[in-house]
Amino acid sequence: MFKQMRRHAPGLMVWLLALMFLPVACSTTPTTTDGSPAREKNDKKAPLYYDFGDVLVPRELKLETDSSFVYHTSGFTAGVLVFKSRADLTSLVAFFENNMSKDNWQAIGIFKSPRTLLLYRKENRWCVINVTDGQFSSQVEIWVAPFSDISGAGLLK
Repeated sequence: MFKQMRRHAPGLMVWLLALMFLPVACSTTPTTTDGSPAREKNDKKAPLYYDFGDVLVPRELKLETDSSFVYHTSGFTAGVLVFKSRADLTSLVAFFENNMSKDNWQAIGIFKSPRTLLLYRKENRWCVINVTDGQFSSQVEIWVAPFSDISGAGLLK
């Protein structure tokens, strides 16, 4: 039995090391409003940009990498970033309402409830921000997706 374990030990070690470094390889690097990488020690309250370079995120939001998905192509980024926070729903909604226009997003509509949806549009993209008020924390989902003005294009032909 010990011979079998000794024979499989190197392979097991490789898998354990790979699992240990996997979260680092998939992590998203936030940037500050000037585009430089964020530094934790400076401006601890300054908001950040993540993968979507034109959607500002409050610094108190913590990225949930396991629930997020971002697709990059040349000149385009789409997907969903999911965050958790202890901030209340009202302050999170107010932050996005005040900051999205600064990055030239046009407000289309808002649905307010314990689950609040903010809808924005820009040249060829949509941004949907879903803020859900939980018992102990709030969840923020930021969806960015392309759209086309061509009639009959997309899924609903």
